[in-house]
Amino acid sequence: MSAGESEDGARRRGWWPQPLLSAALLVLWLLLVNSIAPGHVLLGALFGFLVPHFTRPFWPDPPRVRRPLLLLRLIVLVLVDIVLANLNVARLILGPRHVLRPGFLEVPLELTHPFAITVFTSIISLTPGTVSTRVSGDHTRALVHSLHVEDAEEQVRRVKERYERPLLEIFR
Repeated sequence: MSAGESEDGARRRGWWPQPLLSAALLVLWLLLVNSIAPGHVLLGALFGFLVPHFTRPFWPDPPRVRRPLLLLRLIVLVLVDIVLANLNVARLILGPRHVLRPGFLEVPLELTHPFAITVFTSIISLTPGTVSTRVSGDHTRALVHSLHVEDAEEQVRRVKERYERPLLEIFR
């Protein structure tokens, strides 16, 4: 067992368990107070330091990222898809209502790690027009609501191809 690992093999970080979260909390604090006065920077840094320590027991150990460049490509893809989905949802909402065909899709999951499944369902929910409603108890299926379903099988195939396949490569 190496230093920094508990008996069950879970990695534990020392003083800064979630450095990106700490930085994000500091920036968020400064944006909320709309000031970079030293007192606010200090308070935001303290906030960014303490919150990860108090929430450490609730953070699962994420799987190891095996393909960081693919992760970067996936992030860009998701951002582009969010913009395009916003335009598509606007077109659907502003168009005639009788054209809308909302529905539920059952997406079979190949992902097995809870963190990877959470990332997958979060991507789906971040994309306007779709929301992940639940994951089955055995983590083999995700139920997704879509604002407009023309071909359910094609939509499931597309979601798996665009998001799940890269996640499988990133986290396996």
